[in-house]
Amino acid sequence: MFFQKGLLASALALCAISAPLPECDEPRSSTLSVAQQLKAPTPPPPGTLTAEKLIQIAPATASCSGGDFAAECADATRATAAINKAFSTYKITEKGEKAALVAYMLFESGNFKYNRNHFPAPGRPGQGTRMMASKYATAVAGATAVGAAEAQGPDAVLSLVNDDDEKSFGSAPWFLTATCSPEVRAGLVAETTEGWHNFLTECVGTTAAPERDAPWIAAKQVING
Repeated sequence: MFFQKGLLASALALCAISAPLPECDEPRSSTLSVAQQLKAPTPPPPGTLTAEKLIQIAPATASCSGGDFAAECADATRATAAINKAFSTYKITEKGEKAALVAYMLFESGNFKYNRNHFPAPGRPGQGTRMMASKYATAVAGATAVGAAEAQGPDAVLSLVNDDDEKSFGSAPWFLTATCSPEVRAGLVAETTEGWHNFLTECVGTTAAPERDAPWIAAKQVING
């Protein structure tokens, strides 16, 4: 009898050892969480501007200290956030166009130190934004708002687009898409000196002064780098 009980116990033990263990289903949410963590971040669009890049282009944008118009100044961190948003809004994707717009805004606003026309003193009322645009308010704020502001004076009209960084920095991208010809834009995309000068003379309506070339050259080098 003892021998039979021993055999039975051994048989039960072998069955227990050989029986397959139940599979444990891992929660699906855990697997998805790991996959999401391993997923590579989406790279920024080509030519995305960063504060570091803007400071490389124009070192004066690193800080607003020492400026004559402190309330109007935007440093590199503040400026790049608004510029990239404006590029997205107006679908500016070409590096050559981005470089030209950054260079133009830097020159017109004294490296983003002001956003109203101050020169020659006392400046031209109603002219401003980061590219010193005059015809931008209606496109952004609407004719009704502009009409009401006009009764208070040109500076009130400018305030419609100048008290918000996205709108103030959006003036140049808007201007490019709304007023410049396909030929002018193609010249900016090609990044040639002729294309840059044609943008200034044919679209903006200003002179291709030599001092305007330096920020454009710097912007091209950094944005393409």
